[in-house]
Amino acid sequence: MDAFAVSLSAGTTLQNVGYRPVFRLSFHFGLFQFAMPVIGWYLGSSIEPVIAPYDHWIAFGLLTFVGVRMLLSGIDGNKSSLKIDPSRGMTLILLSIATSIDALAIGLTLAIMKVDIWYPAVVIGVVTGLLSLIGLRVGNTLGEKFGKRMEIAGGIVLILIGLRIVASHLRV
Repeated sequence: MDAFAVSLSAGTTLQNVGYRPVFRLSFHFGLFQFAMPVIGWYLGSSIEPVIAPYDHWIAFGLLTFVGVRMLLSGIDGNKSSLKIDPSRGMTLILLSIATSIDALAIGLTLAIMKVDIWYPAVVIGVVTGLLSLIGLRVGNTLGEKFGKRMEIAGGIVLILIGLRIVASHLRV
C-alpha cells in the first residue's frame, strides 16, 4: 500500500504518462518489493539486529527528501525550475528503496521462521507492480485535473507515509 500511495503521488508529477514511465515505476516498485524480501531472507537473522533500529529512519529520510522536492516544485510558480521525473534516475531508485525497505524485514522474519521465500516474494512483487500501475494512472488523472495542487498534495502524502513508517516502528 505504501507503493500504491507513492505511485499515486508520483503520477501527479508526470506530465505525459506514456507506457515507458509507467512501466519503469511499476516495474521497479514491483522488482524492489520482490528483491528486498529475498535479500532479507538470504541475510537471515545475522543482519536484522543491525538494520532494525534504522530501517524506518532510512525510509522516512528518503520519502521526505522526495516529498520536499515535490512540494517545492508544486509551490514554485516557474514550471521548469524543480520539475522532477519520478520514473527516472536517482528519484526512481530512492522511491523504490523507500517503499520496499520494510520488505527486507519481512524477508528476515521469513528466514527466522524457516519459510521458503520464493512464492511470497513473487506474490509481493506482482501485487506491488499492479497496485503501482493503478496508482500511477489515477494519480496522473488527478494531476491533470488539479495541476500543481496535486503535486503539493503528493509531496505531503510522501512525507506523511514516511512519518507513518517511523511512528509504526517507534510504537513497537
